[in-house]
This record gives sequence, structure tokens and C-alpha cells, in this order.
Amino acid sequence: MAFKGKSRKFKREKPEFDQQIVDLSRVTRVTAGGKQLSFRALLIIGDRKGRVGYGLEKGKDVQIAVNKAYNHAKKNMITIPIVYDTLPHKITAKFKAAKVMVKPAPAGSGIIAGSVIRTVLELGGVPNASARVIGRSNNKITNVKALFIALQSFKKEAINRKPKTKTTSNSQILENKEEIISEKEVQPVVIVEKKVAKKKVVKKVETKK
Repeated sequence: MAFKGKSRKFKREKPEFDQQIVDLSRVTRVTAGGKQLSFRALLIIGDRKGRVGYGLEKGKDVQIAVNKAYNHAKKNMITIPIVYDTLPHKITAKFKAAKVMVKPAPAGSGIIAGSVIRTVLELGGVPNASARVIGRSNNKITNVKALFIALQSFKKEAINRKPKTKTTSNSQILENKEEIISEKEVQPVVIVEKKVAKKKVVKKVETKK
């Protein structure tokens, strides 16, 4: 009689960061011994909570290139400052021929950006932002590097700024009400008398002759 054992279910551990391959290409290197074929991978990783990084590595196999890029991205992690569910202010950065402009967006608008920039902001956990590539370069590597330069150069003053809207506590509201009531009690009541001008009625008496 065969023994039926219980199947064990192993739970897979969730990865520390979400990752997405942005660019994967073949690279050929010509040497004295001949041509060497390898793969180059551009990988974006992030925790969707403000931290994001990129890695660019080569390998003889696709999996080797991706693993090396993942380890490289973990070393290049940056923190994106998020203020009121968006970026602190507008900024423009340049890397070689690539030029990227990033600016805040109102709540509910989401991420208004193209392919590579959108991926970086989504994995970085930015809820609302607007970005575009101003330069003529369509190279994904240079555009990603320009974007990371922009995200790293936000001003600390804008990050630590206080909200413009004034919030009043319950105690302040009660104090204001008491002041208004006391002012009403102190103010004297002024009675204004209106004088009505009485019209004099003159009766004409007719005399009979």
C-alpha cells in the first residue's frame, strides 16, 4: 500500500524591490581573437515608497546581465522627496545630449510622462508628477541618467517647507467665540428715535354771504 504524504506548500518570499528591464540589447566586442558577443541590460528597481535605483551591466547571458544590473542598482539607490503627494518643485537636468524636465502635478492627475521616465517615477512611488524629454536624444540610458540627476538635485528648503494653509485648533475657535460674545455684551445699545413730521391740516371755512 503506497503511503500518501502531505504536499508541503512553500511560500515564496516577496522581493525587496520591484524591478523592470527597460533596455536589453546585444553588444559585440571585436578583439584580436575575434568577436565576443555579450548582452547589456538596463534595469530599474524601486520599493514604490520613495526609493529607486538603476543598474547598467553586461554579461555573457541575459540572466547574468540582469543579475549584475540588479546588484548595481541596489548600490545606486536614491530617495525621492515627496511633498503633498507630488514633487517639491520644477527642475531641469542634462546629461550629454539628453535633457529632462520634471515638475509637480495636482492631486489625482497621476504620472504624466513617457516610457522610461514613467517607469522610474512609478517604481519610486511618486503619486503625481509631470515630466518630459526636452533634448533630442532618444537614448534610454542617457535619459535615465539625466532623470536621476534631476531627482538628486532637489532643494532642501523646498522639501522642508511648511504648508501655506493655516489650521486652527478647537481651543482657538472657542477663544474667538468668547471674544465675539464679550464684545456684544460690552457694546451699549443705542436707540435711535425717528421724528415724524406731522402735517398740519388747514380747514377752509366758507362764509356765506
